[in-house]
Amino acid sequence: MEKLKRRWGVSSNFQLVIIFTVFAITGSTASYLSKPLVEWLGITKDNLTPWLYWPLRLIIILPVYKVLLVIIGTIFGQFTFFWNFVKKMLRHMGLGFLVKKKEKEE
Repeated sequence: MEKLKRRWGVSSNFQLVIIFTVFAITGSTASYLSKPLVEWLGITKDNLTPWLYWPLRLIIILPVYKVLLVIIGTIFGQFTFFWNFVKKMLRHMGLGFLVKKKEKEE
């Protein structure tokens, strides 16, 4: 746990618990919300093979997850941590152009 706290720049175990809670809530919520969203877009198991349905659903979940991560993180008082986390995820996915990079940031 200490290694993770240092890596994330977290100072207390309580903050770490809050971060884990936000990740759990966000993952569950993104999964729950993606089903009606893909159905609204006309993407269903009935009209697509599983080989196409599941990758499309995952592609749709990713932006929903990132938005929810910042919103739910803010509700729990951890906006800065999750905003930086999302920006780093976007950069690793090759989508760093979507967020402006500061001079002092990694």
